Amino acid sequence: MNLFVRAAGLAAAVTVAVGLAAAPASAGAFPMFAWPFEAGQQVYSAGIHSDDGSTGVKNAIDFSPADGTVRAPLAGTAHLQHCPGGDWVTLDHDGGWRTGYYHLEGIRVTDGEHVEAGTVLGSTGNALPCGGSSTGAHVHFTLWTLPDATAGNWDGVSFARISTTIAAASGEPVDGKTFGGWRFTAAAEQYSGTATHLADGAVVRLPGRFRASL
Repeated sequence: MNLFVRAAGLAAAVTVAVGLAAAPASAGAFPMFAWPFEAGQQVYSAGIHSDDGSTGVKNAIDFSPADGTVRAPLAGTAHLQHCPGGDWVTLDHDGGWRTGYYHLEGIRVTDGEHVEAGTVLGSTGNALPCGGSSTGAHVHFTLWTLPDATAGNWDGVSFARISTTIAAASGEPVDGKTFGGWRFTAAAEQYSGTATHLADGAVVRLPGRFRASL
């Protein structure tokens, strides 16, 4: 499931064009993220992968919750990132952390809106506002650190650049990170890995379907 069109001619010099520093500043301690959907339901995950689904840091996970509703996993400030085909959503959280939500349909938040954990962001879908591809309604959930406010202004920036140049500078691996009480571990291959339920040690191999209990 290759989600985004890859940009050609990637180089470190391109970071200047999007206002990025050569390396992001250190973010704060990793937050206590919930799931980006309501806990306790069946969810399918296509696995851990890079933003472009091919190369680079594995900072993304695909989720398809049974109820099709995507929610904020932590309080933050919503931003609508505009592309010729429509909008997609990012959330800025305390400590310099940013999460992203691609493929959403029926977006329910506005640019600059403060949201609490559990706020509905929209519905899983196959929207491609910045290009790419999608097989089956889902949310492409991504994790970044922001070096500064200027670097976080992605309005009008193509996702081809975000998924390559920006991901290389600011993408944060999801390997070893915990969401909703489950620790995610990446594997060598794209769209793979495991999810471990910390409460009882249950392990789900990805891609896979499981109940996202707390």
